[in-house]
Amino acid sequence: MDALLQAFGLVFDPFVLGVIGVSALFGMFVGAMPGLTATMATALLVPVTFFMPPVPALGAIVTATAMAIFAGDIPGAMLRMPGTPASAAYADESYAMTQKGQLNLCMGVNLVFSVAGGMIGVAVLIAFAPLLAEVAINFSSYEYFWLACLGLTCAVFMSNADPVKGFLSLFFGLLLATVGIDPAAGFPRFTFDNVDLMGGVNFVATMIGMFAVSELMRGAVSLDQDAKVVVQAVGNIFKGVGGVFRRYWLNFLRGSAIGTAIGALPGAGADIAAWISYAMSKRFSKQPEKFGTGEVEGIVDATSANNSALASAWIPALVFGIPGDSITAIVIGVLYMKGMNPGPTVFQENPQLIYAVFLIFILANIIMLPLGWAAIKSARQILRAPRNMLLPVILLFCLVGSFAMTNSLYGVVLMLAMGILGWVMEEHGIPVAPLILGLVLGEMLEQTFVQSMIKADGHWLEFFSRPIAGTLGVVTLGIWLVMLGRGFRRGPVAAPA
Repeated sequence: MDALLQAFGLVFDPFVLGVIGVSALFGMFVGAMPGLTATMATALLVPVTFFMPPVPALGAIVTATAMAIFAGDIPGAMLRMPGTPASAAYADESYAMTQKGQLNLCMGVNLVFSVAGGMIGVAVLIAFAPLLAEVAINFSSYEYFWLACLGLTCAVFMSNADPVKGFLSLFFGLLLATVGIDPAAGFPRFTFDNVDLMGGVNFVATMIGMFAVSELMRGAVSLDQDAKVVVQAVGNIFKGVGGVFRRYWLNFLRGSAIGTAIGALPGAGADIAAWISYAMSKRFSKQPEKFGTGEVEGIVDATSANNSALASAWIPALVFGIPGDSITAIVIGVLYMKGMNPGPTVFQENPQLIYAVFLIFILANIIMLPLGWAAIKSARQILRAPRNMLLPVILLFCLVGSFAMTNSLYGVVLMLAMGILGWVMEEHGIPVAPLILGLVLGEMLEQTFVQSMIKADGHWLEFFSRPIAGTLGVVTLGIWLVMLGRGFRRGPVAAPA
């Protein structure tokens, strides 16, 4: 109770509330701009949070990402250009509703069900994160090793991309994680006598480059491809939403359940949750032939799923230090910067900060309703912001942030190099998220493996000697065997003539 009262005092501080308000407006704007994703919004906030205490820093990230995930629905409905990948699953459906003259209903459903789905995700986070932390406090290096393996595996397994390309990205991330000082022997590796590389590949500069700079490059390439905003006026967006809820309440519960379950999987995230939930909606619909023609049923499922996944993705991040998605991968870096090492001990050492995160999630979803309404009302003006002026400003912000993280040009050069790499990878269909997860989890994977091998005196069966470790190991190996089996069944790809 004392920790909860402290959390209320921390969150409802005027400065923290001001940061949350400004971050909400920032997240709405970034999410509503096609190409400026929620992950990019988070990456851009990292340099600012560097100068803040933990609670306003986390408040800024939580609020901005929650707003951006919803705001991505706005250009999807008006431009057929989803603002974030989490909105891509139902962008065609939303645009089709707009073409039928149902823009108000589409936007109202997106907003209300985003808030409701977000609340479901927060409830699951509050209920299960502390319980899992009590179990995880007894974890040894064996359990953490298998968790790291499972997290890396799920990142590739759940990816929409070709598994081979996913593995290529993952292994390159693990390679980057080996740069620096060997944790076992204390010997420099792959530093090329560069002092800056002795500390490893800077995580924040890499994140800004991979997610922000690569998007800027993609946006610069498509500057001339401006779409026209629909001319339909925005009226009462809440009219008819009650009827949709009464008819599709089961879809809402199913979408929220799928979102929370997938969000809690390491490496999955809101975009995959939205795609799977939309597919499930079509699979079990009584009128699947209407999907793609402006059917609100699929939107209910998918928009509930991506917002509920946002909160549940924090469960593996807070409890195990394993990112649930690319956003929580950035959050883990922020937690380390603030001296809050993610893991089960943070629930014992800093419970007031964990409760503060819970309260901020609730507050963010509450203020999403009025701010979302205002964003929808002013959407046509927001979407007319000239991108040729916006992109250089964001690039300048990236440069300053990367320099601030390292106090040297090393951070700037690394950011630009990673931005080019991220752009090239995505242009060739290679996902960026597995690389980031490999970089984040690589050190944990190596350290726990070395510690476990020392304790086991080289005996591999010791990795299965504890009940939880054995279960995690069997599950992980089972997933590997399934993936290998599918690969063999497909057979070799025929070489082109």
